[in-house]
Amino acid sequence: MTTPDRLPVLFVGHGSPLNAIGDNRWRRQWQALGPELRARGLPIRLILCVSAHWLTEGWWLTAMAQPRTIHDFGGFPQALFDQQYPAPGAPERAREIAAAVRQPDGAPLGLDMGEWGLDHGAWSVLKPMFPEADIPVVQLSMDDGRPPAEHLALGRELRALRTQGVLIVASGNTVHNLRALQRQAPDDQAYDWAIDFDQRVAEAVAAGDPGQLADFQRWGDSARLSHPSHDHYLPLLYAAGAAEPGEAVRFFNEGFQAASISMRSMVWG
Repeated sequence: MTTPDRLPVLFVGHGSPLNAIGDNRWRRQWQALGPELRARGLPIRLILCVSAHWLTEGWWLTAMAQPRTIHDFGGFPQALFDQQYPAPGAPERAREIAAAVRQPDGAPLGLDMGEWGLDHGAWSVLKPMFPEADIPVVQLSMDDGRPPAEHLALGRELRALRTQGVLIVASGNTVHNLRALQRQAPDDQAYDWAIDFDQRVAEAVAAGDPGQLADFQRWGDSARLSHPSHDHYLPLLYAAGAAEPGEAVRFFNEGFQAASISMRSMVWG
């Protein structure tokens, strides 16, 4: 189900903001992925990023010429706050996408001319992948008050962009429970419920069953514990929706941080 002119779609587990500057296996995989994608020979004209960290009423696209780098976290070293990702925006392309992609009520996507920018869910993974910051980036918000099926449906609307030079990058985590965080836990040590939920996600993705992913709230205690809120899970639905039926998927960065954050990431196409 691949075509010569279709860019891949990514779901990236971003985890701690410190992964943006730390030398660890997660970041090294991001650093390797960017050159791998460029080496395929398809021009990446635009990155459309769906981050767990931009939640709005309705759906919005950044439409400013120079999105600011947002440091939406606290209690971290100054070196993290010093990070900048000066990728340009794409106002005209954002307007085109906003007109073509419809919200569930049929309205076009909203255009944000200056309020947001690139939050750490976006730049913390894009900077290691594409450190040159030479590819325009547009970020899509999520209305987390809407049911999961609507997020999946919007992801399906993004599918056509992949043949228009758009790389779709969804950034969240398949397991994300900060209340249960164990900062001293070694990588890959995790709660049983976290392992169970992450495995169920992997099985649904491998089976090409995005409907099952959207039905995650029926998965019982492992779902409730893995996502006390749904913000870090929802980006996965956009990526799964943008994947073609039957499209090959590859997992990378399988493992856990701090016992309750899954770093599982995946590439379709």
